[in-house]
Amino acid sequence: MGPSGCGKSTLLDALAGRLSSNMKQTGKILINGQKQALAYGTSGYVTQDDAMLSTLTTGETLYYSAQLQFPDSMSIAEKKERTDMTLREMGLQDAINTRVGGWGSKGLSGGQKRRLSICIEILTRPRLLFLDEPTSGLDSAASYYVMSRIATLNQRDGIRRTIVASIHQPSSEIFELFHDLCLLSSGETVYFGPASDANQFFASNGFPCPTLHNPSDHYLRIINKDFEQDAEKGLGTGVTSEKAIDTLVKSYKSSQIRKQVKKEVDKIGESDSDAIRNQRIHAAFPTQCLVLIRRASLQLFRDISNYWLRLIVFIVIAISIGSIFYDIGTSNGSIQGRGSLLIFFVSVLTFMTLVGGFSPLLEEMKVFERERLNGHYGVTAFLIGNIFSAVPYMLLISLIPGGIAYYLCGMHKGPERFFYFTSLLFAIVMWVESLMLVVGSICPNYVIGMFLAGGVEGLMILTGGFYRLPNDLPKPLWKYPLYYVSFLKYAFQGSFKNDFEGLTFSVDQDGGGIMSGREVLTDTWHLEMGYSKWVDLAIMFGMIVLYRVLFLVITKCKEKMKPFH
Repeated sequence: MGPSGCGKSTLLDALAGRLSSNMKQTGKILINGQKQALAYGTSGYVTQDDAMLSTLTTGETLYYSAQLQFPDSMSIAEKKERTDMTLREMGLQDAINTRVGGWGSKGLSGGQKRRLSICIEILTRPRLLFLDEPTSGLDSAASYYVMSRIATLNQRDGIRRTIVASIHQPSSEIFELFHDLCLLSSGETVYFGPASDANQFFASNGFPCPTLHNPSDHYLRIINKDFEQDAEKGLGTGVTSEKAIDTLVKSYKSSQIRKQVKKEVDKIGESDSDAIRNQRIHAAFPTQCLVLIRRASLQLFRDISNYWLRLIVFIVIAISIGSIFYDIGTSNGSIQGRGSLLIFFVSVLTFMTLVGGFSPLLEEMKVFERERLNGHYGVTAFLIGNIFSAVPYMLLISLIPGGIAYYLCGMHKGPERFFYFTSLLFAIVMWVESLMLVVGSICPNYVIGMFLAGGVEGLMILTGGFYRLPNDLPKPLWKYPLYYVSFLKYAFQGSFKNDFEGLTFSVDQDGGGIMSGREVLTDTWHLEMGYSKWVDLAIMFGMIVLYRVLFLVITKCKEKMKPFH
């Protein structure tokens, strides 16, 4: 317990092994006298952020979590029963069919989301439970109700459990639920010992708790120096907050309580066996993948602001392109026209996929980050779920707007060419989604992530070989290497080869001069004709795989990066 900014969340992160890699950590963290990885089945961590998928209902959110967390040996009926029981324990039975909600819908209240976050982590009854501000967003009655239910967890199933909570200004009823108290102020330990002895400690240092006052309010008022009081009035005792904290910290360091704590810590340290145990008992990998695919598919189907809105916008754009470049023909002017419409369609598809998809992706990645850190599943299962749940929507976006633009504009006819065109559009959408995954794993901030991803896409369009022809690109940097590593270079070349090869164009007004499509590709567009359009498509899918592997590597590296000692 302590005022804002005193280090409560940082301490919990340190205990749970979640400090960021740029922090230095000293000392040892032991569980039952042993070094033990805080894997699934050992601990749960309820963070301050309630990261959940917005279109799922309360019941669906917890049931999918149960399918991910419980082993396959547990029956569906048992998982459902445990889900319903946990919801009842947190008073959410009446909101079971209410969607979590987000910016587009009201959904659950802040307090209900908080309780649902707690439900997800207490579902498996972990032996070690961390809670960061579990009462934020709850009124006093709900706070007591929730905390009393959490406090009784250590008495269930005949198993002893340890529950560590950071809490800001609890009521007297909630404060009485705690056995031990650690008071922090500006990173300093003011008191650490039995909660019932804290009053005596403060009184012995000249800061007794007034009669009928909430002890926790009194402690926080004494140790909070954010709002420094008048030096003359002080705390009603003639001392400032700074002086009071200094007095309490020094007193605690020399107190009998501190000596007893140190004695226990030394005793635990002596039994450190350096054994690292890591026990995982949850759903098998194939089950995790299937559950994540089903959950993500349901989220995408209900979220009209993601793929459905994009589909509508792309259809409007395809109709617009089709009406402007209607039946473009094979005249001399159609050479530039065909190139322009292909580049515009590809460029708009690229940027609209980023604009429409980055925000929903960040929401999904926040949920992934929380569930991954708590050991519900790994990054590979998430990646498989992310790919296969989105494929049907990518196909719709490729087929419907692509078909409209293809036939209205009168592009090169033939089922094989149409199949190639839609495959190329599918690859572009999947590449942008892969790029967003990589950027989101590096920088999960929406504004900065959009700038980074948009900048990468802009550079790739610029060096793709249309706005500046390949032979005219400056060789240092722009042609070598940017032109050859640009994903859109292969998209532009593949779409041009698919449309121009096999056609003949009249190059003068009388129609006497004839130019083959292959000549147009080499002379006008400077394309590399040493390999076919299918090679371009294969390179694009190879790049998509590379980006997905890059996401996997970045996430795994971040997972392994621990604070240095």
